[in-house]
Amino acid sequence: MTYKEITGHFLNLADPKTARQSLRFFKTSEGEYAYGDKFLGVRVPVIRLAVKKYKAVSLTDVKRLLKSEYHEIRLFALLMLVAQYSCANNDQKNKIYDLYLSNTKYINNWDLVDGSAHHIVGAHLYDKDRSTLYHLSTSNSLWERRIAIIATYHYIKNNQFKDTLLVAMKLLNDQEDLIHKAVGWMLREVGNRDRAQEVKFLNQHYHNMPGTMLRYAIEKFSKTEREKYLSGTI
Repeated sequence: MTYKEITGHFLNLADPKTARQSLRFFKTSEGEYAYGDKFLGVRVPVIRLAVKKYKAVSLTDVKRLLKSEYHEIRLFALLMLVAQYSCANNDQKNKIYDLYLSNTKYINNWDLVDGSAHHIVGAHLYDKDRSTLYHLSTSNSLWERRIAIIATYHYIKNNQFKDTLLVAMKLLNDQEDLIHKAVGWMLREVGNRDRAQEVKFLNQHYHNMPGTMLRYAIEKFSKTEREKYLSGTI
């Protein structure tokens, strides 16, 4: 399938009612984080089905799709990259990784980051130098900073927590709520596998953590434990 055919496929699936709901859900009004984004109103399960159906898409066409003005087409492109990366040889993986990081301006919402960063960036750096994560964590781009922390989910799933905790430290003073949520989520995932590691980090840093980050991190704790953290009485 070509860029033109895939774009036409999604345009034919457009649902104005669902699109209007997406505009509100993904905060596209002036002053919000996704201001100006456009939606067709195609739901995620339909997009995932299209990824399975249209497997043989060239990286050239995927790159063009990633630059689409429509959110759902960019999501399709990213999910296609994830699918292709999972079965690619080393040369192809390098190309997908490079394409991903050279086009982060189009990976510009939380769902786009969360569905791709750990599968591509995290996976690619698993057996390599991971300094790119720390570079991304200091970016002026909200989405690159979110990529940095979400990418570490790949390591969490492999019971490696060091990079998650180090990136989390770099993002403690971040001003964006979407970063607070992402860091809190990853800390919670660390705790799901090693509660002692999460507790050690929280006990050192919870006084300096934004409230949203802390609440996400302690979501699985007991009510008593949560109250102690939130009241600062640990």
